[in-house]
Amino acid sequence: MPRLAPHRSLPDRLGALGSLLCAAHCALLPLLVAVLPPLGVAVWLGDGFERGFVIFATLLGLFSLLWGYRRHRAVRALGLLVLGLAALWAGLLYAPLHQSLLPHAVVMTLGGTLVGLAHLANLRLSDGCAQDACCAP
Repeated sequence: MPRLAPHRSLPDRLGALGSLLCAAHCALLPLLVAVLPPLGVAVWLGDGFERGFVIFATLLGLFSLLWGYRRHRAVRALGLLVLGLAALWAGLLYAPLHQSLLPHAVVMTLGGTLVGLAHLANLRLSDGCAQDACCAP
């Protein structure tokens, strides 16, 4: 069976890994707040890191999923991406949510998980498309 070329699946693999790591980071954030400042690694909890990661996840997600959509023409993965990015951006920009530790962590975890699942869905759709002759080249 033909498989998707490695260079075509790399953005989705990186996106899925990064998004799921982001979700784990957000889920563990409330537990680590008390531990990290004494260890001197509080920079990982800062707004700048979070903002940069959301921007990176947005750009990589859009690039990767639009590239995949051109081949498989299925909107499932794009739907997951849009929901996930909406949650991430809401958690980042909506001040009452951003300033509440636990709700912020829940929304960001949900967003990161959805973006990761979108990358995995796109990878699966693209891989299936590589095995099917009816997909666009």
